[in-house]
Amino acid sequence: MLFRGDIPTPALLLDLDAFEDNIETMAAHLKARHKAFRPHGKTHKCPEVARALIGAGAVGCCAARLSEAEVFAAHGIKGLLVTTAVVGKDKIARAIALAQQAPDTMFCVDDEQNVREINDAAERGKPMKVLIDLYFGRTGIEPGEPALRLAQSIDSLPNVVLEGLQSYDGQAAHTTPFTARGARTNGNMAKAVETKALIEKAGIRCPIVTGGSTGTYRFDSENPGMTELQPGSFIFMDLDYGKIGGPDSDQYRDFKNALTVITTVVSTPPGFAIVDGGYKAFSTDRPFAPQPLDLPGVEYGWAGDEHGRLDLSQASRRLTVGDRVEFIPPHCDPTVNLYDHLHALRGDRVEAVWPIAARGKSQ
Repeated sequence: MLFRGDIPTPALLLDLDAFEDNIETMAAHLKARHKAFRPHGKTHKCPEVARALIGAGAVGCCAARLSEAEVFAAHGIKGLLVTTAVVGKDKIARAIALAQQAPDTMFCVDDEQNVREINDAAERGKPMKVLIDLYFGRTGIEPGEPALRLAQSIDSLPNVVLEGLQSYDGQAAHTTPFTARGARTNGNMAKAVETKALIEKAGIRCPIVTGGSTGTYRFDSENPGMTELQPGSFIFMDLDYGKIGGPDSDQYRDFKNALTVITTVVSTPPGFAIVDGGYKAFSTDRPFAPQPLDLPGVEYGWAGDEHGRLDLSQASRRLTVGDRVEFIPPHCDPTVNLYDHLHALRGDRVEAVWPIAARGKSQ
């Protein structure tokens, strides 16, 4: 039997009690509002996590990349949605092979030529299921008439079938304060719902409007035109999401911090403790550092690829070589992508070690 103190460091830990509570909270909220949910696999890249979500009622799993979706499909995960367009001969061929393996897989498109290339490569009689990706600041085609024209093009082709609209607004997830976040997502998702109505008025089937995030789920779940949500980070949480604020606080408290990185103190130069977690142990894409748990007054500083430096000048207790220190990561998604395994703990006991099977799958 393995315990917390036995895990070689640095390592990625999952508090199962907090993780399961987060899933139950989201699933119950969406079920009460009659919304499906297809959580985003880019957060965890782990088939066991995807199974836990589907077990709680999720209709499937989003994947940011084709290669992620291939891994999930190989592990028997159904209801896949590839949210990045598959562009180029090689990726289109792989997408068609994936759809043959997992026929309910859907793909996002926003370009007529790309749609035609998918159509021409697809097997006759086995149409590829596509969603039109709407533009809200990153990828996609403009809502309204431009999306309608693309829908009409899809409808005219024999080997592709329109399933709905991908309506993800990534920037809305971290818009602050809470009221501004609501205003942004409500405005953009209204455009998505209007586009669905426009397409259906033209006689084209458009059953799905999917989007939303951990930051916007409260608002999007109240939109009668949204059919499903695709939040991801709620299962783990991180420092970044903790800062976006909620309806009654500048802290976001809807979900618990379930994900931590555990490190070991390897040196104690005067006034500092050096841990074995540096750039290779934490994401570095945010302007703030990992936050140590149960060490008030201690700040983390980057000390290279392999190390972090803890300033102990204001520490409530001293640290010695061999001590363990856990941290909440700044950004969960890219931090997870640094590790091969996720250690799932119930209290201090390691209940399971889950492979992060889609780690590094960025193609």
